[in-house]
Amino acid sequence: MSGADVVIVGAGHAGAQAAIALRQNGFAGTITMIGREPEPPYERPPLSKEYFAREKTFERLYIRPPHFWGEKGVTLMLGTEVTSVDPLGKVLTLSDGETFTYGQLIWAAGGDPRRLSCKGAELAGVHAVRTRADCDQLMGEIDGGVKNIVVIGGGYIGLEAAAVLTKLGCHVTLLEALPRVLARVAGPELSAFYEKEHRDHGVDLRTGVAVESLEGDGRVRGVKLADGEVIPASAVIVGIGIVPAVAPLIAAGAAGGNGLDVDEFCRTSLPDVYAVGDCAAFACDYAGGAVMRVESVQNANDQATSVAKAICGEEKAYHAFPWFWSNQYDLRLQTAGLSVGYDQTVLRGDPATRSFSVIYLKHGKVIALDCVNMTKDYVQGRKLVEAGVAVDPAQLADASVPLKELMPA
Repeated sequence: MSGADVVIVGAGHAGAQAAIALRQNGFAGTITMIGREPEPPYERPPLSKEYFAREKTFERLYIRPPHFWGEKGVTLMLGTEVTSVDPLGKVLTLSDGETFTYGQLIWAAGGDPRRLSCKGAELAGVHAVRTRADCDQLMGEIDGGVKNIVVIGGGYIGLEAAAVLTKLGCHVTLLEALPRVLARVAGPELSAFYEKEHRDHGVDLRTGVAVESLEGDGRVRGVKLADGEVIPASAVIVGIGIVPAVAPLIAAGAAGGNGLDVDEFCRTSLPDVYAVGDCAAFACDYAGGAVMRVESVQNANDQATSVAKAICGEEKAYHAFPWFWSNQYDLRLQTAGLSVGYDQTVLRGDPATRSFSVIYLKHGKVIALDCVNMTKDYVQGRKLVEAGVAVDPAQLADASVPLKELMPA
Protein backbone atom coordinates (compact mmCIF):
# COMPACT_ATOMS: atom_id res chain seq x y z
CA MET A 1 0.00 0.00 0.00
CA SER A 2 1.46 3.36 -1.03
CA GLY A 3 1.02 6.66 0.78
CA ALA A 4 2.46 10.06 1.66
CA ASP A 5 3.15 12.13 4.75
CA VAL A 6 0.70 14.77 3.53
CA VAL A 7 -2.06 13.99 1.05
CA ILE A 8 -3.92 16.88 -0.55
CA VAL A 9 -7.29 16.00 -2.08
CA GLY A 10 -8.10 18.55 -4.75
CA ALA A 11 -5.86 20.15 -7.37
CA GLY A 12 -7.42 23.60 -7.59
CA HIS A 13 -6.21 26.85 -6.05
CA ALA A 14 -6.41 25.61 -2.45
CA GLY A 15 -4.70 22.30 -3.12
CA ALA A 16 -1.93 23.85 -5.18
CA GLN A 17 -1.27 26.58 -2.64
CA ALA A 18 -1.15 24.02 0.19
CA ALA A 19 1.62 22.11 -1.59
CA ILE A 20 3.52 25.27 -2.49
CA ALA A 21 3.29 26.66 1.05
CA LEU A 22 4.40 23.39 2.61
CA ARG A 23 7.64 23.50 0.65
CA GLN A 24 8.08 27.23 1.21
CA ASN A 25 7.81 26.66 4.97
CA GLY A 26 10.40 23.91 4.99
CA PHE A 27 8.29 20.76 4.96
CA ALA A 28 10.63 17.94 3.91
CA GLY A 29 8.20 15.00 3.93
CA THR A 30 6.40 13.42 1.01
CA ILE A 31 3.45 15.23 -0.57
CA THR A 32 0.87 13.75 -2.93
CA MET A 33 -1.90 15.79 -4.56
CA ILE A 34 -4.95 13.89 -5.83
CA GLY A 35 -7.10 15.62 -8.46
CA ARG A 36 -10.16 14.51 -10.39
CA GLU A 37 -9.24 16.35 -13.58
CA PRO A 38 -6.43 15.22 -15.90
CA GLU A 39 -4.69 18.63 -15.90
CA PRO A 40 -2.12 19.94 -13.44
CA PRO A 41 -3.43 22.72 -11.14
CA TYR A 42 -4.80 25.69 -13.07
CA GLU A 43 -6.64 28.94 -12.37
CA ARG A 44 -10.44 28.67 -12.34
CA PRO A 45 -11.72 32.28 -12.52
CA PRO A 46 -10.41 32.90 -16.08
CA LEU A 47 -12.47 29.97 -17.38
CA SER A 48 -15.62 32.11 -17.52
CA LYS A 49 -13.68 35.18 -18.62
CA GLU A 50 -10.42 35.25 -20.63
CA TYR A 51 -10.29 31.55 -21.54
CA PHE A 52 -13.92 31.44 -22.62
CA ALA A 53 -13.38 34.62 -24.65
CA ARG A 54 -10.27 33.09 -26.33
CA GLU A 55 -8.10 35.84 -24.84
CA LYS A 56 -5.89 33.35 -22.95
CA THR A 57 -4.68 29.92 -23.96
CA PHE A 58 -5.07 27.17 -21.40
CA GLU A 59 -1.32 26.96 -20.89
CA ARG A 60 -1.40 30.48 -19.49
CA LEU A 61 -3.81 29.36 -16.76
CA TYR A 62 -1.40 26.95 -15.07
CA ILE A 63 -0.79 27.96 -11.45
CA ARG A 64 2.77 26.72 -11.93
CA PRO A 65 4.41 25.18 -15.01
CA PRO A 66 3.73 21.41 -15.14
CA HIS A 67 7.39 20.57 -14.43
CA PHE A 68 7.29 22.60 -11.18
CA TRP A 69 5.52 19.91 -9.16
CA GLY A 70 8.07 17.20 -9.81
CA GLU A 71 10.92 19.58 -9.14
CA LYS A 72 9.40 20.39 -5.74
CA GLY A 73 8.83 16.75 -4.88
CA VAL A 74 5.04 16.92 -5.18
CA THR A 75 3.51 13.78 -6.68
CA LEU A 76 0.40 14.41 -8.78
CA MET A 77 -2.25 11.70 -9.05
CA LEU A 78 -4.54 13.18 -11.71
CA GLY A 79 -7.78 11.82 -13.11
CA THR A 80 -8.31 10.18 -9.72
CA GLU A 81 -11.05 10.61 -7.13
CA VAL A 82 -11.20 9.69 -3.45
CA THR A 83 -14.31 7.60 -2.84
CA SER A 84 -13.97 6.86 0.88
CA VAL A 85 -11.85 7.76 3.90
CA ASP A 86 -10.93 5.61 6.90
CA PRO A 87 -9.94 8.22 9.50
CA LEU A 88 -8.78 5.66 12.08
CA GLY A 89 -6.50 3.78 9.71
CA LYS A 90 -5.69 6.97 7.78
CA VAL A 91 -6.47 5.21 4.52
CA LEU A 92 -8.08 6.62 1.38
CA THR A 93 -9.87 4.45 -1.18
CA LEU A 94 -9.51 5.73 -4.73
CA SER A 95 -11.80 5.53 -7.74
CA ASP A 96 -9.66 2.78 -9.29
CA GLY A 97 -10.07 0.62 -6.18
CA GLU A 98 -6.54 1.22 -4.91
CA THR A 99 -5.85 2.43 -1.36
CA PHE A 100 -3.51 5.18 -0.23
CA THR A 101 -2.35 6.11 3.27
CA TYR A 102 -1.76 9.56 4.73
CA GLY A 103 -0.10 11.06 7.76
CA GLN A 104 -2.06 14.30 7.51
CA LEU A 105 -4.87 15.02 5.06
CA ILE A 106 -5.77 18.37 3.53
CA TRP A 107 -9.22 18.27 1.91
CA ALA A 108 -9.32 20.90 -0.83
CA ALA A 109 -11.81 19.28 -3.19
CA GLY A 110 -13.94 22.36 -3.79
CA GLY A 111 -17.40 21.66 -5.12
CA ASP A 112 -19.48 20.39 -8.00
CA PRO A 113 -21.85 22.58 -10.02
CA ARG A 114 -25.37 22.53 -8.63
CA ARG A 115 -27.61 20.86 -11.18
CA LEU A 116 -31.15 21.69 -12.18
CA SER A 117 -33.70 19.33 -10.66
CA CYS A 118 -36.30 19.81 -13.39
CA LYS A 119 -37.20 17.61 -16.35
CA GLY A 120 -34.66 17.76 -19.18
CA ALA A 121 -31.70 18.72 -16.99
CA GLU A 122 -29.64 15.85 -18.44
CA LEU A 123 -30.18 16.76 -22.10
CA ALA A 124 -27.17 17.29 -24.32
CA GLY A 125 -26.28 20.95 -24.68
CA VAL A 126 -26.78 21.71 -20.98
CA HIS A 127 -23.51 22.98 -19.50
CA ALA A 128 -21.81 24.12 -16.34
CA VAL A 129 -18.76 26.40 -16.33
CA ARG A 130 -16.55 24.81 -13.67
CA THR A 131 -13.78 22.94 -15.46
CA ARG A 132 -11.70 23.15 -18.62
CA ALA A 133 -13.73 20.29 -20.09
CA ASP A 134 -16.96 22.23 -19.45
CA CYS A 135 -15.65 25.26 -21.31
CA ASP A 136 -14.05 23.30 -24.14
CA GLN A 137 -17.29 21.48 -24.84
CA LEU A 138 -19.33 24.67 -24.94
CA MET A 139 -16.71 26.49 -27.00
CA GLY A 140 -16.78 23.64 -29.50
CA GLU A 141 -20.55 23.93 -29.83
CA ILE A 142 -20.32 27.69 -30.39
CA ASP A 143 -17.67 27.10 -33.06
CA GLY A 144 -20.08 24.61 -34.60
CA GLY A 145 -22.79 27.23 -34.97
CA VAL A 146 -24.65 27.31 -31.65
CA LYS A 147 -25.66 30.93 -31.10
CA ASN A 148 -28.94 30.92 -29.16
CA ILE A 149 -27.99 30.40 -25.51
CA VAL A 150 -29.95 30.61 -22.26
CA VAL A 151 -28.02 31.25 -19.05
CA ILE A 152 -29.79 30.16 -15.87
CA GLY A 153 -28.54 32.00 -12.79
CA GLY A 154 -27.78 35.66 -12.20
CA GLY A 155 -24.74 35.29 -9.97
CA TYR A 156 -21.21 36.19 -11.02
CA ILE A 157 -20.64 33.04 -13.10
CA GLY A 158 -23.86 33.56 -15.05
CA LEU A 159 -23.22 37.26 -15.62
CA GLU A 160 -19.61 36.72 -16.68
CA ALA A 161 -20.64 33.98 -19.09
CA ALA A 162 -23.38 36.19 -20.55
CA ALA A 163 -20.89 39.02 -21.11
CA VAL A 164 -18.44 36.77 -22.94
CA LEU A 165 -21.13 35.06 -25.02
CA THR A 166 -22.48 38.44 -26.10
CA LYS A 167 -18.97 39.45 -27.13
CA LEU A 168 -18.76 36.25 -29.21
CA GLY A 169 -21.90 37.25 -31.10
CA CYS A 170 -24.37 34.91 -29.39
CA HIS A 171 -27.96 35.79 -28.58
CA VAL A 172 -28.18 35.45 -24.81
CA THR A 173 -31.18 35.16 -22.50
CA LEU A 174 -30.34 35.25 -18.79
CA LEU A 175 -32.86 33.96 -16.26
CA GLU A 176 -32.74 34.68 -12.52
CA ALA A 177 -35.32 33.26 -10.09
CA LEU A 178 -34.87 36.02 -7.51
CA PRO A 179 -36.17 39.58 -8.01
CA ARG A 180 -32.70 40.86 -8.93
CA VAL A 181 -29.30 39.55 -10.02
CA LEU A 182 -26.53 39.23 -7.42
CA ALA A 183 -29.23 39.30 -4.73
CA ARG A 184 -27.28 37.01 -2.39
CA VAL A 185 -24.01 38.92 -2.52
CA ALA A 186 -24.71 42.59 -3.26
CA GLY A 187 -27.09 45.45 -2.65
CA PRO A 188 -29.84 46.64 -4.98
CA GLU A 189 -27.73 49.50 -6.36
CA LEU A 190 -25.14 47.11 -7.80
CA SER A 191 -27.84 44.72 -9.05
CA ALA A 192 -29.67 47.50 -10.90
CA PHE A 193 -26.41 48.68 -12.49
CA TYR A 194 -25.43 45.27 -13.84
CA GLU A 195 -28.96 44.51 -15.04
CA LYS A 196 -28.90 47.72 -17.10
CA GLU A 197 -25.40 47.02 -18.41
CA HIS A 198 -26.33 43.56 -19.67
CA ARG A 199 -29.56 44.75 -21.24
CA ASP A 200 -27.69 47.62 -22.92
CA HIS A 201 -25.33 45.00 -24.39
CA GLY A 202 -28.25 43.06 -25.85
CA VAL A 203 -28.83 40.40 -23.18
CA ASP A 204 -32.48 39.47 -22.68
CA LEU A 205 -32.24 39.54 -18.88
CA ARG A 206 -35.26 38.43 -16.87
CA THR A 207 -35.60 38.35 -13.10
CA GLY A 208 -38.24 36.73 -10.91
CA VAL A 209 -38.75 33.87 -13.36
CA ALA A 210 -38.93 30.16 -12.58
CA VAL A 211 -37.77 27.39 -14.91
CA GLU A 212 -40.26 24.53 -15.17
CA SER A 213 -38.36 22.23 -17.54
CA LEU A 214 -35.88 21.98 -20.38
CA GLU A 215 -37.40 20.91 -23.69
CA GLY A 216 -35.84 18.75 -26.36
CA ASP A 217 -35.43 15.26 -27.78
CA GLY A 218 -31.92 14.16 -26.89
CA ARG A 219 -30.61 17.71 -27.13
CA VAL A 220 -31.98 20.83 -25.50
CA ARG A 221 -34.13 22.97 -27.76
CA GLY A 222 -35.83 25.30 -25.31
CA VAL A 223 -36.40 26.39 -21.72
CA LYS A 224 -39.98 26.28 -20.48
CA LEU A 225 -40.88 28.81 -17.81
CA ALA A 226 -43.49 28.42 -15.08
CA ASP A 227 -45.87 30.71 -16.99
CA GLY A 228 -45.75 28.35 -19.97
CA GLU A 229 -43.48 30.39 -22.25
CA VAL A 230 -40.79 28.39 -24.03
CA ILE A 231 -37.57 30.27 -24.78
CA PRO A 232 -35.70 28.75 -27.75
CA ALA A 233 -32.24 27.53 -26.78
CA SER A 234 -29.61 25.60 -28.70
CA ALA A 235 -27.49 25.48 -25.51
CA VAL A 236 -28.06 26.19 -21.82
CA ILE A 237 -25.55 27.26 -19.18
CA VAL A 238 -26.49 26.52 -15.57
CA GLY A 239 -24.79 28.78 -13.04
CA ILE A 240 -26.71 28.31 -9.79
CA GLY A 241 -23.89 27.69 -7.35
CA ILE A 242 -21.96 24.65 -6.19
CA VAL A 243 -22.46 21.66 -3.91
CA PRO A 244 -19.40 21.13 -1.67
CA ALA A 245 -17.51 17.96 -2.63
CA VAL A 246 -17.28 16.51 0.87
CA ALA A 247 -19.29 13.27 0.80
CA PRO A 248 -16.41 10.88 1.65
CA LEU A 249 -15.48 12.82 4.78
CA ILE A 250 -19.08 13.30 5.91
CA ALA A 251 -19.59 9.55 5.50
CA ALA A 252 -16.45 9.03 7.60
CA GLY A 253 -17.99 11.03 10.45
CA ALA A 254 -16.70 14.56 9.86
CA ALA A 255 -18.94 17.32 11.18
CA GLY A 256 -20.59 19.43 8.52
CA GLY A 257 -23.69 20.30 6.59
CA ASN A 258 -23.04 22.95 3.97
CA GLY A 259 -19.41 21.90 3.64
CA LEU A 260 -16.98 20.64 6.28
CA ASP A 261 -17.03 22.43 9.62
CA VAL A 262 -13.55 23.60 10.59
CA ASP A 263 -12.13 25.44 13.60
CA GLU A 264 -10.00 28.57 13.57
CA PHE A 265 -7.02 26.48 12.40
CA CYS A 266 -9.00 24.85 9.52
CA ARG A 267 -9.07 21.52 11.36
CA THR A 268 -12.08 19.27 10.80
CA SER A 269 -13.55 17.13 13.58
CA LEU A 270 -11.47 14.17 12.35
CA PRO A 271 -7.89 13.74 13.60
CA ASP A 272 -5.15 15.07 11.29
CA VAL A 273 -7.68 16.16 8.68
CA TYR A 274 -7.89 19.78 7.52
CA ALA A 275 -10.31 21.38 5.06
CA VAL A 276 -9.66 24.53 3.01
CA GLY A 277 -11.22 26.54 0.22
CA ASP A 278 -14.74 26.36 -1.17
CA CYS A 279 -15.69 23.27 0.86
CA ALA A 280 -14.65 24.59 4.31
CA ALA A 281 -17.26 26.21 6.59
CA PHE A 282 -15.74 28.42 9.26
CA ALA A 283 -16.68 31.18 11.70
CA CYS A 284 -15.77 34.26 9.68
CA ASP A 285 -14.48 37.26 11.63
CA TYR A 286 -15.60 39.59 8.85
CA ALA A 287 -19.19 38.33 9.02
CA GLY A 288 -19.74 38.71 12.76
CA GLY A 289 -18.61 35.16 13.43
CA ALA A 290 -21.23 33.60 11.17
CA VAL A 291 -20.30 30.08 10.02
CA MET A 292 -20.04 30.16 6.26
CA ARG A 293 -18.14 29.02 3.20
CA VAL A 294 -16.29 31.71 1.24
CA GLU A 295 -15.86 30.86 -2.43
CA SER A 296 -12.88 32.94 -3.51
CA VAL A 297 -9.29 32.50 -4.62
CA GLN A 298 -8.19 34.69 -1.70
CA ASN A 299 -9.85 32.41 0.85
CA ALA A 300 -8.54 29.26 -0.82
CA ASN A 301 -4.97 30.51 -0.92
CA ASP A 302 -4.92 32.02 2.56
CA GLN A 303 -6.50 29.01 4.26
CA ALA A 304 -4.10 26.68 2.47
CA THR A 305 -1.14 28.77 3.59
CA SER A 306 -2.43 28.77 7.16
CA VAL A 307 -2.72 24.98 7.20
CA ALA A 308 0.73 24.51 5.67
CA LYS A 309 2.26 26.69 8.36
CA ALA A 310 0.41 24.75 11.07
CA ILE A 311 1.75 21.43 9.73
CA CYS A 312 5.22 22.97 9.80
CA GLY A 313 4.82 23.98 13.45
CA GLU A 314 3.54 27.56 13.15
CA GLU A 315 -0.08 27.23 14.25
CA LYS A 316 -1.96 30.51 13.99
CA ALA A 317 -5.69 31.16 13.82
CA TYR A 318 -7.00 31.95 10.34
CA HIS A 319 -7.84 35.64 10.02
CA ALA A 320 -7.51 36.83 6.43
CA PHE A 321 -9.22 39.78 4.80
CA PRO A 322 -11.80 38.65 2.18
CA TRP A 323 -11.74 40.18 -1.29
CA PHE A 324 -13.19 39.28 -4.69
CA TRP A 325 -13.31 40.53 -8.26
CA SER A 326 -15.39 40.14 -11.41
CA ASN A 327 -14.74 41.25 -15.00
CA GLN A 328 -17.76 41.90 -17.23
CA TYR A 329 -17.47 43.81 -20.52
CA ASP A 330 -15.07 46.69 -19.74
CA LEU A 331 -16.11 46.78 -16.10
CA ARG A 332 -13.81 45.79 -13.25
CA LEU A 333 -15.67 45.05 -10.02
CA GLN A 334 -13.56 44.77 -6.86
CA THR A 335 -15.15 43.79 -3.57
CA ALA A 336 -13.58 44.30 -0.15
CA GLY A 337 -15.08 42.61 2.89
CA LEU A 338 -18.39 40.76 3.22
CA SER A 339 -21.75 42.55 3.08
CA VAL A 340 -23.48 39.83 5.13
CA GLY A 341 -26.07 41.40 7.46
CA TYR A 342 -25.67 44.98 6.22
CA ASP A 343 -28.40 47.42 7.32
CA GLN A 344 -27.47 50.45 5.20
CA THR A 345 -25.84 51.20 1.86
CA VAL A 346 -24.16 54.36 0.67
CA LEU A 347 -23.79 55.13 -3.03
CA ARG A 348 -20.52 56.91 -3.78
CA GLY A 349 -20.38 58.37 -7.27
CA ASP A 350 -22.81 58.08 -10.17
CA PRO A 351 -23.51 54.67 -11.78
CA ALA A 352 -24.30 56.49 -15.03
CA THR A 353 -20.58 57.27 -15.32
CA ARG A 354 -19.83 53.53 -14.96
CA SER A 355 -17.40 54.36 -12.14
CA PHE A 356 -18.80 54.26 -8.61
CA SER A 357 -18.79 52.38 -5.29
CA VAL A 358 -21.44 50.92 -3.02
CA ILE A 359 -20.45 50.99 0.65
CA TYR A 360 -22.14 48.65 3.13
CA LEU A 361 -22.68 49.57 6.77
CA LYS A 362 -23.81 47.59 9.80
CA HIS A 363 -24.60 49.45 13.00
CA GLY A 364 -22.85 52.45 11.46
CA LYS A 365 -19.58 50.64 10.74
CA VAL A 366 -18.16 50.03 7.25
CA ILE A 367 -18.20 46.26 6.59
CA ALA A 368 -17.75 46.01 2.80
CA LEU A 369 -17.41 47.86 -0.49
CA ASP A 370 -18.30 47.03 -4.08
CA CYS A 371 -16.16 49.20 -6.36
CA VAL A 372 -16.88 49.39 -10.10
CA ASN A 373 -13.94 50.85 -12.03
CA MET A 374 -12.89 52.55 -8.78
CA THR A 375 -9.60 50.97 -7.76
CA LYS A 376 -8.69 53.90 -5.49
CA ASP A 377 -11.89 53.41 -3.45
CA TYR A 378 -11.17 49.70 -3.22
CA VAL A 379 -7.59 50.16 -1.99
CA GLN A 380 -8.44 52.90 0.51
CA GLY A 381 -11.84 51.53 1.54
CA ARG A 382 -10.59 48.12 2.57
CA LYS A 383 -8.66 49.83 5.35
CA LEU A 384 -11.97 51.17 6.71
CA VAL A 385 -13.33 47.62 6.71
CA GLU A 386 -10.26 46.15 8.36
CA ALA A 387 -10.37 48.81 11.06
CA GLY A 388 -14.13 48.34 11.60
CA VAL A 389 -14.67 52.09 11.88
CA ALA A 390 -17.92 54.04 11.97
CA VAL A 391 -18.09 56.83 9.38
CA ASP A 392 -20.74 59.47 8.71
CA PRO A 393 -22.68 58.24 5.63
CA ALA A 394 -22.71 61.76 4.22
CA GLN A 395 -18.92 61.80 4.23
CA LEU A 396 -18.77 58.39 2.58
CA ALA A 397 -21.12 59.58 -0.16
CA ASP A 398 -18.93 62.60 -1.00
CA ALA A 399 -16.79 61.22 -3.84
CA SER A 400 -14.58 64.32 -3.73
CA VAL A 401 -13.22 63.20 -0.34
CA PRO A 402 -10.70 60.32 -0.57
CA LEU A 403 -11.69 57.43 1.67
CA LYS A 404 -8.25 57.41 3.28
CA GLU A 405 -9.10 60.79 4.82
CA LEU A 406 -11.98 59.20 6.71
CA MET A 407 -9.73 56.90 8.69
CA PRO A 408 -9.51 57.98 12.34
CA ALA A 409 -6.18 59.40 13.42
